Amino acid sequence: MGISKDNVTGLILALSSSVFIGSSFIIKKMGLKKAGNTGKSAASGGHAYLYEPWWWIGMISMIVGEIANFAAYAFAPALLVTPLGALSIIFSAVLAHFILQEKLHIFGMLGCALCMVGSTTIVLHAPHERVIHSVKEVWQLATEIGFILYIIAVAILVTVLIFYYVPRYGQTHLFIYVSICSLTGSLTVMSVKAVGIALKLTFEGSNQFKYFQTWFFTLVVIGCCLLQINYLNKALDTFNTAVVSPVYYVMFTTLTIFASIIMFKDWLTQNASQIATELCGFVTILAGTFLLHKTKDMGNRPEETPVFTTPEHSNHSSNHSQTR
Repeated sequence: MGISKDNVTGLILALSSSVFIGSSFIIKKMGLKKAGNTGKSAASGGHAYLYEPWWWIGMISMIVGEIANFAAYAFAPALLVTPLGALSIIFSAVLAHFILQEKLHIFGMLGCALCMVGSTTIVLHAPHERVIHSVKEVWQLATEIGFILYIIAVAILVTVLIFYYVPRYGQTHLFIYVSICSLTGSLTVMSVKAVGIALKLTFEGSNQFKYFQTWFFTLVVIGCCLLQINYLNKALDTFNTAVVSPVYYVMFTTLTIFASIIMFKDWLTQNASQIATELCGFVTILAGTFLLHKTKDMGNRPEETPVFTTPEHSNHSSNHSQTR
C-alpha cells in the first residue's frame, strides 16, 4: 500500500520520542540514585527524588518524548507507533553502558540490531491510519463490548497487583511493577490516541472540545499516567535499568497492540501477508529485547540469576542452597 504522508509524520515523531524517552530512563536513574543517598528511596515509598534536579531533568525529557509520542498517535496507527519504542531501549541501553556502567555485552548489541530490523519491518508494512471525523467515533469504538471487557479485565488485574502482589513481591519481582505500568499503559495509549485525534481535528477547524468525550479521555490519560509514573519509579529504583527498559517495552507493546486491535480493528484493512510480516517484525523485536535482557550481565557474574528477581534476592537464594 506504500507509506502514507500521515504515517511518515507519525514515524518522525515516534523516532524523536524514542530518543527523549530513552535518555529519560538514564537521567531519572541518576536522580533516583542521588536521592537514595540522601533520603528514603522511591522503592521504599520515599519521595526524596522530588528534590533532585537530575530526576526533574529526566522527567522533562520523558514529557517531551511523550508529547512527541502523543502527536505520533494522532497521525499513525498504534501498530506503527508503539513498536518503534524499541529504539528507546537501544538508546537507553547504550547510554546505561557508558554513563551508569551497566555493561552492554556483544550479544546485547545483537539484540539492539534485531530491534532495529524488526522496527523497520513493521514501518514498511504498517496499516494506514483510520480516517476519523469526530471524537464521537472514537467513543463509539471504545464503548463496544469487546473493548469494555478488556477495560474490566485490566482494572481487575491492576487492582489485584497493587493491593495483593506489590506488598508481598514488589521488591523482589520486576514483573509486578512492570505489569501495572504495562496494563495501565495500554489504556493510556488508547486515550492518548483519542485526545490526539481530537486536537488534530480541532486544529483543522472542527472543535472537538465541546464534546464531553474529549474531556473524559483527557482525564483517563492524566490518571493513568500518574499511576504509571509512580510504579515505573519503583521499578527503576529497585532493578537494573537495562532490565526495566526491555521488559517494560515488551509487555507494554504487546498489550497496547492487543488493545488497539480490539478497539480500532487495525488489521481489517490488511491482507494475511501484511499481517504475517508485521507479526514477524514484532517477534524479531521481542527476540532482540529478550537477548538484550538475558545477556545484560554476561561476563560480569559467574552464574546466572533468575530473570525477574533482584540481585539481593538471588544471592539470598544462592546462600540458602549452599547451607543445605
